[in-house]
Amino acid sequence: MTLARVTGTVVSTVKVEALEGLKLMIVHPITPDGTLKGKQLVAVDSLQSGIGDDVLIIDEGGSAGIMLGMSSQPIRTVIAAIVDRVDIVNEGKNVH
Repeated sequence: MTLARVTGTVVSTVKVEALEGLKLMIVHPITPDGTLKGKQLVAVDSLQSGIGDDVLIIDEGGSAGIMLGMSSQPIRTVIAAIVDRVDIVNEGKNVH
C-alpha cells in the first residue's frame, strides 16, 4: 500500500464496461509528512473520498481487483482506505 493524496477526479462519458458505475480519482503519492512524490495515478474509488483527502492506495492489479471483487477486470489501482492522520514515531517521540 502507498500513502497518496486525492488531487482530482476523472470524468469519462465512455468507459470499458467493467468500469461502468465506478468513480475514478486522480491520486498523487506522498511521503508521511505530506510532500508529493512520484507520478500521479488514476484510482478506482469505492470509499467516497474527495479532493484533498489522504488515502492508502493499492497499485497492483491482482490485489486491486480482489479488493473490489472484480479480479478478472482491467483494474490496477484502487483506493483502499481514507487516512485520518499519520503519526510518525521519531526517536521515541510521536510527531503528528
